[in-house]
Amino acid sequence: MGIQQQIRDRIRVFNKHFLNRLTRRFAYARRGPVALVRHVGRRSGKSYETPIFVAPAEGAFVIALTYGPEVDWHRNVLAAGGCGILWHGQEYTIHQVEPMDAEAGRRNFPQPERWILGRAGIRHFARMVYETPETDQ
Repeated sequence: MGIQQQIRDRIRVFNKHFLNRLTRRFAYARRGPVALVRHVGRRSGKSYETPIFVAPAEGAFVIALTYGPEVDWHRNVLAAGGCGILWHGQEYTIHQVEPMDAEAGRRNFPQPERWILGRAGIRHFARMVYETPETDQ
């Protein structure tokens, strides 16, 4: 394993155990790019909420898989065939997850996020298609 991968793994572990607890609070805001992906562990059956950064797209969310497609939450979503996303106070049911190439994925993010994703070398993106949420009338 290379030094860059070791650094990336250490950052991922730090984020998973410490930073995610703080970031999760931002997902409940009515603004901003933070969402919560609600998923079930593929082996444990335990429910999880993982904060992620999303870009809305027509009928979908685009997610930058900053640590690659092998992260636990992404593998759980694929195994289950879907998940829930809480974004801007609204719950969305994801029923389809599709990989995206890096250029197409980055185009969905506004500047400066697009620039940052490119400079950080993020190459994995997913398009998560949702059912239209019901709204209170």
